[in-house]
Amino acid sequence: MSATTGLPPYDDSNIFAKILRGEIPSRRIHEDDHAVAFHDINPQAPVHVLVIPRGRYVSLADFSAQASDAEIAGFWRAVGRVARELGLEGSGYRVLSNMGPEGGQEVPHFHVHIFGGKRLGRMVPATER
Repeated sequence: MSATTGLPPYDDSNIFAKILRGEIPSRRIHEDDHAVAFHDINPQAPVHVLVIPRGRYVSLADFSAQASDAEIAGFWRAVGRVARELGLEGSGYRVLSNMGPEGGQEVPHFHVHIFGGKRLGRMVPATER
């Protein structure tokens, strides 16, 4: 288990690690020293892009605890830049990151989804009081 997250240690065979190494193709729309952004292969909205840090981080907790200040700033700047370049600022968009099994994380490499291009429903259904 990772000391900072309670999740398993980083697995270099995960699909995002392979994308970063160029072993698996992706439709990249942005890359810099800190992040890579590409279209999701199973889009859930008209615009569905993934942004991943170049570093070996399992989750947001891992990323925020272990990444350098430059990596953290560079990653989040890339998220904002990608949203702007996709033209989502005016109409709005959602940034989502799933963490761990109960949070729905499928790939053990920290990443965020950017969804846009249509009116998005509630993230979590309203609960009765």
